Amino acid sequence: MTYRFSAPMTGLKPSAIRELFKITQQPDVISFAAGNPSPDAFPSEELGELSARIFAGMAGFVLQYGLTEGYMPLRDAVTQRLKTQNIGREGDMTVITSGAQQGIELAARVLCDAGDVVLCETPSFIGALNTFRSHGLKLKGVDMDGSGIVPESLESALKTVPNIKILYTVPTFQNPTGITMTLKRREQVLELCAKYGVIIIEDNPYGDLSYDGEPPPAIKSMDTEGIVVYVGSFSKIISPGLRLGYVAAPAPITEKIVVAKQGEDVHTTLFSQVLAHEFMAHYNLDLHIAKCRALYHRKRDLMVCACARYLDADIIKPGGGLFLWGTLKNTDDSMAFYRRALDKKVAFVAGSVFLPDTDGVTPGFRLNFSMPSDEQIGKGIEILGGLI
Repeated sequence: MTYRFSAPMTGLKPSAIRELFKITQQPDVISFAAGNPSPDAFPSEELGELSARIFAGMAGFVLQYGLTEGYMPLRDAVTQRLKTQNIGREGDMTVITSGAQQGIELAARVLCDAGDVVLCETPSFIGALNTFRSHGLKLKGVDMDGSGIVPESLESALKTVPNIKILYTVPTFQNPTGITMTLKRREQVLELCAKYGVIIIEDNPYGDLSYDGEPPPAIKSMDTEGIVVYVGSFSKIISPGLRLGYVAAPAPITEKIVVAKQGEDVHTTLFSQVLAHEFMAHYNLDLHIAKCRALYHRKRDLMVCACARYLDADIIKPGGGLFLWGTLKNTDDSMAFYRRALDKKVAFVAGSVFLPDTDGVTPGFRLNFSMPSDEQIGKGIEILGGLI
């Protein structure tokens, strides 16, 4: 039988990173490709104890259907935590989602029609890019420098490109570059989007993982016009397997998100929500985050030092997050370097994967430091240096 697929899905390719995972599962491959947190950062013992307690006393509840908006105690806890960061305004509402990825997808779905334009940083998070593409949205890249989105590039797009509905940004420890947008740039981006009537999706999965001082306040914390949809996640601070994220946005938007979510998964897994809330209630989440920071801080520094020793490439040292961004000096395209590295059993992600333009090329490449062991970091970077 010949199958006819929807127009957006016909040209959509699998995530290059997810496909790469099939290769990196081989035991002899050193992988800098994943965006995964380290299992050493999981509070496994505490979650095990809480799970036993939950099933002993709340089994009938956590195995039942739940509210689409989310488990109320967890929603309240997230809302209160966001308030300590001045995130949330009168009339906002928090919804628990099945990972931050679902929050991005739902926000795009309720705000955009097929053919509308989403502005994205160049480069940007591949998971969001493919989500937008799957809904038939057009992507337009805006330039970045070491301070984040370049305001002139953003305003040029806002002035000249029709049907722009959303600006998608990861302003803090950006994936893939690790760049953090400065406070001034955040203010300029917010001002420009307000001027041209464009909604901002602010994706902040890495904000808690800072290593060189606290990052600037979230764009959402400065939003007085109700134009910022803030997306957060528990994946990097508790566990990605729980599939827990959240959206904080004006109620008219979140109310539509709830309706859309009902058609997707009815509600986020109730057991995961209760487990996360119990962890927040009975353990010190900030102390746990501090332990995660210490682990990743050390691993970041280890990889930066290895790159300085072995790798003849320009490397951005991030102030937090899970990634280093490198730029090759003598080529415009890192894809050949990527293929040669795979032949030597070292995996990373070529930068072209992260471009809004599917035909674009870049000398950039992304390295992850949270997953590989200390030994793998040293050995793998030395191999890459030899290839260069």
